[in-house]
Amino acid sequence: MEYSERLKKLPVQFFSTLVNKVNKAISEGRDIINLGQGNPDQPTPSHIVKALQEAAEDPQTHKYSLFRGIPELKEAAAAFYKLQYHVDLDPDKEVAILFGTKTGLVELPLCLLNEGELMLLPDPGYPDYLSSVALANVRYETFPLVEENHFLPNYHDFTVSQKEQAKLMYLNYPNNPTGASASKEFFEETVAFAKENDIAIVHDFAYGAIGFDGQKPVSFLEVEGAKDVGIEMYTLSKTYNMAGWRVGFAVGNAEIIEAINLIQDHLYCSLFPAVQRAAVAALAGDQTCVEELVQRYERRRNTFVSACREIGWDVKASSGSFFVWLPIPQGFTSEEFADYLLDKADVAVAAGNGFGRHGEGYIRVGLLLDEDRLLEAVNRIEKLKLFK
Repeated sequence: MEYSERLKKLPVQFFSTLVNKVNKAISEGRDIINLGQGNPDQPTPSHIVKALQEAAEDPQTHKYSLFRGIPELKEAAAAFYKLQYHVDLDPDKEVAILFGTKTGLVELPLCLLNEGELMLLPDPGYPDYLSSVALANVRYETFPLVEENHFLPNYHDFTVSQKEQAKLMYLNYPNNPTGASASKEFFEETVAFAKENDIAIVHDFAYGAIGFDGQKPVSFLEVEGAKDVGIEMYTLSKTYNMAGWRVGFAVGNAEIIEAINLIQDHLYCSLFPAVQRAAVAALAGDQTCVEELVQRYERRRNTFVSACREIGWDVKASSGSFFVWLPIPQGFTSEEFADYLLDKADVAVAAGNGFGRHGEGYIRVGLLLDEDRLLEAVNRIEKLKLFK
């Protein structure tokens, strides 16, 4: 059976390739310290698990849910945004329940773009953004995120054709893979740019809870006029260690939210109601667990970055997310250096070029192991004598 042209155009799944390399090394009996993936290592908080257990025992949750999600979850998402970001949302018109935000990000171009139209993506950026390009059969161009501009796009550098032709643009702060954060002033500039050029904005707020040094990440919707031009997608995966639960939501522009709801009407019969009830418990419950999680990641960041600096590695501390973006030593490409660390130090990292052309020269490390393993990874790398 021959695959469709749409499937043939799908990019190679970057993270599956990384997993295969790591699993091969583990199968050889090696003690691999895997810093390459972004899978939260802590369990889901117990009160959320209990809410799922109780909901799953209710026969009412065993039926089809309402196509567009239970009202309680949309109301909880709106209340969460009001409490956390002082943003007012209409639960019926400005909230869409998602089967994880990856699904929302991949399906959105099918909603808003016709075949051959242009969308803009960050480089480096989350690799699965490219899946949406192939499935919607649209064109894309990238805009560079470089250290000299704090890994933010410079709107003055966008070409005339990009501004005239682009219909949709993705942003992501705190950023994967760079760990950079965005300010309210940057989002104000973004709204003005979007209005001037009639470009819809999607802000992927996957790491919205994870900011360091006393700085809370800024929501795109906090800026006046943001709902006129775009939406924000929020996942429970990182905030509440619910990666395997596949639940998130999109909020903002009512027309875009309706488009998401419409396509999902045809793709799904809504998310398991028990998972939705557990998501309500997460959003509406005590947020102490989130505060403790952010503190944990900040301790890990500080430990890892300090250890890298001690061995002579010029590393900058990330301001958000649970990643660190590290420059590689001279004489390697990103992929060569990642393979070298796996082969010679049994340390797995993500090669920066897997996130785009401007990721070349870097690797990404996930702060998703205890501090002793992070230190052990640095100790192993030190023995390679790359930074002296």
